[in-house]
Amino acid sequence: MIRLVVRTGIMLAANAVGLIVAAAVLDGFHLDAGGFVLAVVIFTVALALMTPFLASVLRRNRSSASALGGVALIATLAALIITAIVSDGLSIDGIGDWVAATVIVWLASLLAAFVLPFLGLKKYLEARRA
Repeated sequence: MIRLVVRTGIMLAANAVGLIVAAAVLDGFHLDAGGFVLAVVIFTVALALMTPFLASVLRRNRSSASALGGVALIATLAALIITAIVSDGLSIDGIGDWVAATVIVWLASLLAAFVLPFLGLKKYLEARRA
């Protein structure tokens, strides 16, 4: 149970970093401070649901390995679309910003998901186990 909570926390934090980086880099990517937390939660839930769904659809249709490799990017785009529609905390202008935001959020979230556990979380959990 603790692992699920920790993984969820890391996923939320990593996705928050990804959205913040995209907002900092792209002029057409807008995050509203008031709706930021809700946007992160909606994006994380949508991404968590879309990734396995898209992977199973592509596997069922016997898609190529490269298509399966793109599942994370497709799921990120779908999660951004869902978040922009459902939440007032996120808006993206123009097709170029949509494409760039997908890549930036995916890459920044991926990097943050690898880095965040090493910023003290592992030490905290190890100390707690002892």
